Amino acid sequence: MQASQGWMDRLNDSPLGEAMRGDLWLYPLVEVMHIVGFTILVGAVVMFDLRVLGLSRNIQVTALARHLLTWAIAALLLIVPAGLMMFTAHPHDFASNDIFILKLCLIATAGLNAVLFHLGVYRSVTAWNTGAPAPGVARVQAVFSIVIWVSVICCGRLLAYT
Repeated sequence: MQASQGWMDRLNDSPLGEAMRGDLWLYPLVEVMHIVGFTILVGAVVMFDLRVLGLSRNIQVTALARHLLTWAIAALLLIVPAGLMMFTAHPHDFASNDIFILKLCLIATAGLNAVLFHLGVYRSVTAWNTGAPAPGVARVQAVFSIVIWVSVICCGRLLAYT
């Protein structure tokens, strides 16, 4: 390995990168774990967003948030390592793929939306925790969240064809 070799080349040439490309079952198994984790994460997010939009108003928003956060964290423990492992198999291909870059930007946007929600309108959750409709800005952010995550799913599927 040359000293001038870039980090993506080193990642590509790493034992993990070679195993991800060379082993018949490793990449598909890691991809399944990524999809399972993503399904759990997006399911938790959408369930919370639907509650904010007014479904199941008898369930406390705060209780549902605490419950679903556990699932979301568990899902991230599957998604992130699996995604990084898949990236090691073809770092140049992913890094130069517009759909992959869009997927990462959408995930960052979803994260920013969640942070703004929790630092903003969620601070008033006691007023709309049970039975009352969420404020308009909360509902707009919930719809935005669902649209973003569906778009991330679409990008993930499109990666197989680009």
